[in-house]
Amino acid sequence: MPPISVIIPAYNSERTIQATIESVLQQTFSDFELIIVDDGSTDKTLEIVSSFKDARIKVFSYSNAGGAVSRNRGFSHSSGEFIAFLDADDLWTPDKLELQLKALQDNPEAAVAYSWLDAIDEAGKFLREGNHRMENGNIFAKLFLIPFVESGSNPLIRRQAFIDVGGFDESLTASQDYDLYLRLAARYNFVVVPSAQVLYRISSNSMSANVRRQEATSLFVRERAFQKSPQPLPLELKQYSIANFYKDIMFRLLNMTPQRKRGLEAARFLWYAVKYDPALLRRRIIWKVVLRIFAIVLLPPQQAELFLSKMNKLADISTLYIFMRQEP
Repeated sequence: MPPISVIIPAYNSERTIQATIESVLQQTFSDFELIIVDDGSTDKTLEIVSSFKDARIKVFSYSNAGGAVSRNRGFSHSSGEFIAFLDADDLWTPDKLELQLKALQDNPEAAVAYSWLDAIDEAGKFLREGNHRMENGNIFAKLFLIPFVESGSNPLIRRQAFIDVGGFDESLTASQDYDLYLRLAARYNFVVVPSAQVLYRISSNSMSANVRRQEATSLFVRERAFQKSPQPLPLELKQYSIANFYKDIMFRLLNMTPQRKRGLEAARFLWYAVKYDPALLRRRIIWKVVLRIFAIVLLPPQQAELFLSKMNKLADISTLYIFMRQEP
C-alpha cells in the first residue's frame, strides 16, 4: 500500500491535464497512487488521461458534480496514510511530495504540511510570487487573517485528520479549499516547507463570472470559522480578514482583461475593503489602484489596456497587491 494518495479532480481540462499528471509522475518520491476523477468532462480529458500507462494511476469517471464532490470521491478510492490534492491545471516541482512527507515525518505533532506557491500564466511562465510565509504550529488565527496556503493543490494531509474534519464541504460553491484548511487548522498543527513547490496557473478565465456568489460563499466561510474558532478571536481580526478577501478578489479582477463590468465590480470591492480596513486610505499607493479602476471603467478596452501597461512600469499590479495585503 503506497503511503501517499494523490487526487486530481478533472473537468474539461484537456489543455493542461497532461502537464499536471507529468508533474506528479516526475516526483522524486515515487511510492504513491494517483487517483484521477473525471468529473463528467465533455472534451478530450478522459482520452488524454487514459493514454498514460502507469500502474500507479487509477481513473474514475462520474457525472459532473463539482470540485468538492470530486475530491471527496477521489478520497473514497484512496488508501494512503497521507493525502494530496492537485487541480488539473496546476503543477508541482519534482521534490514537492518528498519534502512535504519529510516535514510531517519530522514533525509528528503536525497533520498538514504546506509549501510556498508561485503563480504561472497559461503558457507556464512565471507571473509572481505567492504569500511566502513561515508559519508553523497553531496557525489558525494567522490563516483566518490571510489564506496563505492559497491553493487546493498545496498541502499534504494526514489521512485521519482529513477524516476527522469531514473532508470537503460539498454544499459550498467557492472557498472549499480555504474552508477545509481552516477546519484543519482549528484542530491540528501545520508545518511549512519553505520552498516554492506549487505552481498555480492563472488563466484569463480562472475566475468565475459569478463573483457575487463567490463573495457570499467566502464571507460565509469566514463567519463560520470565526464563530467556531477554538479560541475567541477579536472582532477586529474578522474585519481585517474580510478586508483582505475584498482586496484579493479586487486584484484578481484588475489582473484580468479590462472590461467595464469588471471595473465596476472592482470599485465595489475596493469600497468594502476600505469599509473594513479604513487605514487603506492612508496609504498613498491606493490612489494608483483607484486610477486603474477609473481607466477600466471609463476608457474603451483597448485604450484601457494600453494605459494600464504604461502604469505597470510605475507599479506592477502584483506589487500593489503585495503592498496592500498586509497584516494590521
